[in-house]
Amino acid sequence: MGSWEKSLADPYKVGQADTTYFAHTSPMETPAASTSTSVSQPINPGEMAKFVERVNRLSIGKSQNIRKGEPWFEDGNIVLITTREDSTAFRVHRGVLSRQSEIFNDMFQMPQSLTDVTATYEGCLVVNMHDLPSELSNLIKALYDGPTFSNNHPNGFFYLAGILRLATKYFIEHLRQSCIQYLRQTWPSTLKGHDDMVELALSSPTVNDLTFPYVHPLHVLNLARENNVNSIIPSALYFLSLYSLSGILHADHPKLLLEHPSKPSSMLSPSDVMLYSLMYQHRLQIMENFIREFCESRATQPKCGAPGMSLCRKGFTKLVSQLYRSCYLRTGPLHFILQAIHKINHGGVVCEFCSLEFFQSAERLRQEIWDELPTVAQLPPWNRLD
Repeated sequence: MGSWEKSLADPYKVGQADTTYFAHTSPMETPAASTSTSVSQPINPGEMAKFVERVNRLSIGKSQNIRKGEPWFEDGNIVLITTREDSTAFRVHRGVLSRQSEIFNDMFQMPQSLTDVTATYEGCLVVNMHDLPSELSNLIKALYDGPTFSNNHPNGFFYLAGILRLATKYFIEHLRQSCIQYLRQTWPSTLKGHDDMVELALSSPTVNDLTFPYVHPLHVLNLARENNVNSIIPSALYFLSLYSLSGILHADHPKLLLEHPSKPSSMLSPSDVMLYSLMYQHRLQIMENFIREFCESRATQPKCGAPGMSLCRKGFTKLVSQLYRSCYLRTGPLHFILQAIHKINHGGVVCEFCSLEFFQSAERLRQEIWDELPTVAQLPPWNRLD
């Protein structure tokens, strides 16, 4: 699994002195009189694993072969059992969970179904949970120890997705907000956050041939829809618009083919197909307007108006030519405009006045583009999201 998971100590450690079975002599025999010889036999790792697996299986009420999950506190006073996939039990403290979730508090006070009324384990109330074992395990650990988010591997996103899903379901607001704040570091709500994310993507190594942020924006969009996290939807749609619609609908991108129990849907909903199309056309229109109107107008008539402005004309004409050659359907306009600013400011191809004016005007344009994204996504302005 990913680096976000804590490795668990094997509760059945075998010391060096325990790796050998000894043939013992009868109490009536002395070593000298014994005719048996000492036989050493290493423990088979596979057999040990099977033994540990058998020990970690429980019988609770009418349910058999339930896996003992992590965490499992011997002094816990309530047992949660998942009913999805491999039934897994977690022995935890009722008070710890109840004080952090009103839903948990109410669940633990309500009678269970008739088949579960008498179900107890060592005096502990048993509660059925309709959640994935891995997600419930991570949620409980996060409630006890805090979450361990990371964005250096696809599993880091899926870990967060599982916690966000259950924190939303059980109304654990502080944990839900922790998930949202961490998501915003990669799928930002500010222009500076966008620039920082792109720079990190350009400098980060690939992981299993996947580029940063290692997950597909479609998964991010669907996670946001599923859990009503509107603040990351404009950013997710913007980056999703860099992908072709046919590729999205075929769902054959390597990032969409990743397997994980907490993976959001890889299907684009009909309503989001429309929003994707609007964002895609909006992005291409921005690119065209920036090159033809914003830059070409300065190539024709530089803002300095100085007698020697032929230098600035040549500089902007060269920039326009470079922009046309480097513009593709998958080009993101916000970073594209930033690159144009760098070319003008550090290229020495225009006068100081034109360089400063271009920088200020282009930055205002970038901010306007960013501020418009929620509107394109048919959402309120940034400051009213979440």
